[in-house]
Formats: sequence, structure tokens, C-alpha cells
Amino acid sequence: MSRTHRLFQLMQALRSLPAPVTALQLAEATGVSPRTLYRDIDTLRELGAVIDGEAGFGYTLIEDAHLPPLGFKDDELEALVLGLREVAAVGDPALADAARSALTKLRARLPERQAHRLRHSVLVAHRFHPPALPQIDSGTLREACWEERIVGFAIPTNKGPRPSARSNR
Repeated sequence: MSRTHRLFQLMQALRSLPAPVTALQLAEATGVSPRTLYRDIDTLRELGAVIDGEAGFGYTLIEDAHLPPLGFKDDELEALVLGLREVAAVGDPALADAARSALTKLRARLPERQAHRLRHSVLVAHRFHPPALPQIDSGTLREACWEERIVGFAIPTNKGPRPSARSNR
């Protein structure tokens, strides 16, 4: 395994393991000795990664806008593109706009090879028929879920009013 790959693997372990992560946990996750791990932590710090902690206490990655461009496996990138395009195609207007915005931000932060791959992705979310317009305010529903409020739904009869979502504030 190349050193570059190992450093990316270390960054991923710092992102995914519960913080603070001990050197032993990180060494096991990356398949290196603790001594090599300490050198790799120093290297990442020299490259601009903000990593809080020290030997004996554990480490926490502080996400920072000054980190190098994002690194994704090609399959991960395809999954992100397909998912965002699907949301842009079928999501309510606010979510569709957010998906398009996220895709633009993702493209801007990727290394050139992967940005090119993103622009020319072969996976497309295509609908032969446009999705039906939402009959409820899905933005209000999402907000209620995030705020953990109780949501009530009225089930329409054949000739009754359209369904609506209401949340208790």
C-alpha cells in the first residue's frame, strides 16, 4: 500500500471512528505500527489537516475548509452523483435545488480527474414522466422531523380535501 493511500485511509478512519480515536485504534484501522501512525499524523498536520490530540489521549479530526480536495473512490463518486441527480429529479423544489447546489459544490472541491468524471458521469436519474407535485408541504414535514415534533395526517376520502401535514409547535 502506498503512503498516499495510507494517509487517505487514516483521514477516513479519523472521520468515521468515534472521537477521540486512540493511536492503537488508528494503527489497527490502517494496518501500521503505532510509531508509523504518529509519523503519519504529523505528516497530515504538515499538509494542513487540523488534528487535535496527542499520544496517550487520542485524536480528533477538526474538519477545515483548508483541507486538500476531497478524495472518493470512483464508485463512491458515482453513487453520490446518482443520488444527487435522483433527488434533483424527484425531490420537492427546495430539496431539488439543494441537490443541484450540492453537486456544484462537490464538483468544485474534487481533484480535476474526479471533477471530469463527475461532469461526464454515465449514470443519470431519468424519469419518463415527471413526478407528481407534492400534495403536502414537504419542507414543513422535514422541519418537523428534525425538530422531533409530532406530525398528524388527515386521510382524505374519495371526495375530501387533499392530504395535509401539520406539526405541533
